[in-house]
Amino acid sequence: MSAPRASRHDDRRRTFPALPSRPGAADEGDFAASWWGNAWVESMEDVALDPARLRRGRAYASGGHVDAITVTPGRVMAYVHGSRPRPYRTEIRLRTLGDGDWEDLLDAAAARPDHIAALLDKDMPHALAATADLLPTAGDLTPDCSCPDDGFPCKHAAALCYQTARLLDEDPFVLFLMRGRGEHEILADLTRRNATRSAAERTTAAPPMPTVDAATALTPRPARPLPPPFPLPANPGRPPVYPHTPGAPDPLALDLLATEAAARAHTFLATGIDPVAGLTPWQDAVRLAAAHPGSGLTASTRALYRDLAAGTDHSPMDLARAVAAWRQGGLAGLSVLEEPWDPPAGPFDRARPALMAADFPHFRPWRNRLSEPSLQLRFGRDGLWYGYESDRDREDWWPRGTPDTDPVGALTALLGR
Repeated sequence: MSAPRASRHDDRRRTFPALPSRPGAADEGDFAASWWGNAWVESMEDVALDPARLRRGRAYASGGHVDAITVTPGRVMAYVHGSRPRPYRTEIRLRTLGDGDWEDLLDAAAARPDHIAALLDKDMPHALAATADLLPTAGDLTPDCSCPDDGFPCKHAAALCYQTARLLDEDPFVLFLMRGRGEHEILADLTRRNATRSAAERTTAAPPMPTVDAATALTPRPARPLPPPFPLPANPGRPPVYPHTPGAPDPLALDLLATEAAARAHTFLATGIDPVAGLTPWQDAVRLAAAHPGSGLTASTRALYRDLAAGTDHSPMDLARAVAAWRQGGLAGLSVLEEPWDPPAGPFDRARPALMAADFPHFRPWRNRLSEPSLQLRFGRDGLWYGYESDRDREDWWPRGTPDTDPVGALTALLGR
């Protein structure tokens, strides 16, 4: 892959000629070729309010609608051609790194010759990017455009975001420039740090090693008592950053498993109880999906839902419905979704008169459920009422609202009153 051609010499301002159109890139799938380019795109996609604008922006980028791109610290700017003859001035802004972050990042790079070699080869090591939050996260990018569209982002800003990912594919130093420093400045600093480190290693003599007489070393002596155990940390540790290597397991799956293992181990050390030991594989899959942000809307969470559903012989729609039930009431909410039962006389029998008194007379009973064409209340074994909604006469029930000991309260929460 050829390096991008910069038309300006200023190390903190680089302008790249318009990239040629790329037919086929508007289709679904990863837009960028590198993991860091796709991370840049996902940081915008994860907070986008309108997928249709993202698709239009992706098509604009693939069709060559983005003119020359100028990158300066904290800003990416280009003119983007839309439906009108005059192009729109479009920007994407992001936070620059502070001096402390740069010190951490450059120290980490100087300590690893393979990191410097990777950067010179136009590759971005995962561990180096994680040292100072070099890659943007959801909400880190702020789009701005002179067009009248108030979408977040508009299709022109989305196009600039996608096209910038192609620049990052070819030269990861563009990402360093966005965060505040140019390529020549960084390489000069790394050269200075390496020279300082090499000089220190040459002048530092190894201290003399202490010796022990053989007879003293072999004299029997009582064993020392074991040290006290380390105190339990306040929170589970963070997993390492996993590389994206062809043929290797998915980094997202590895990160999810490592995070889960750390949380379970921490809870077991603190309480002596494994919180998920009694769950079935399906229940555990629902718990994992429910704990993951995004509700299956981003590319990463769609892949997670797909794999968890396939591994438990369910469809992604089954998993999405079960996740809604888990978020509504945990394991008890999932049981209410999946297990009709016959409640004993008592609270269930008093529910219909209470609903009729509150002007809800049309609910009909079946086992632990009270239904009307588009609303439903389910009585759980935990004594709570759970709200459900469906399109009228479709029998496609989805958990909604907050469980309540009072059926009228649960229905009121469901209706948003």
